[in-house]
Amino acid sequence: MDIKGYNIPEGLLYDENHFWIKEEGDTIVIGMDDFAQKMAGEIVYVQLPEVGKAVQKGKKFAKIESGKWLGKAISPVNGEIVAVNDALEANPNLINEDGYGKGWMYKVKISDKGELADLMKDVAVLTKKIEDDIKKYSQE
Repeated sequence: MDIKGYNIPEGLLYDENHFWIKEEGDTIVIGMDDFAQKMAGEIVYVQLPEVGKAVQKGKKFAKIESGKWLGKAISPVNGEIVAVNDALEANPNLINEDGYGKGWMYKVKISDKGELADLMKDVAVLTKKIEDDIKKYSQE
């Protein structure tokens, strides 16, 4: 779906830091949503975590850098990294080119699927979050 010019596919979950989450059984796939990658600009570097590493909800798990931005990726859940998208090391711009497909970042075996209830999937909630963030970032 289109929300204020940003592609936000239905059927995914979203966190407050603009990462999308897709369930695949006990594993979830995580990537940067269209709003975040457009705000960041062309992604030039991604430092992903190692497979086997534990991630904590609300804690940094990776670094992402663009020509105008250096940011931290914050994990939306607790769990263990079971796969990373190695293709991003050679071509981090995949996040910009195909953020919901080939630009996925990592997969986590989630510790508690109940944590997914804290994520956004309602269109009205997503729209409000994007509208609020557009205002916030346009004032900075």
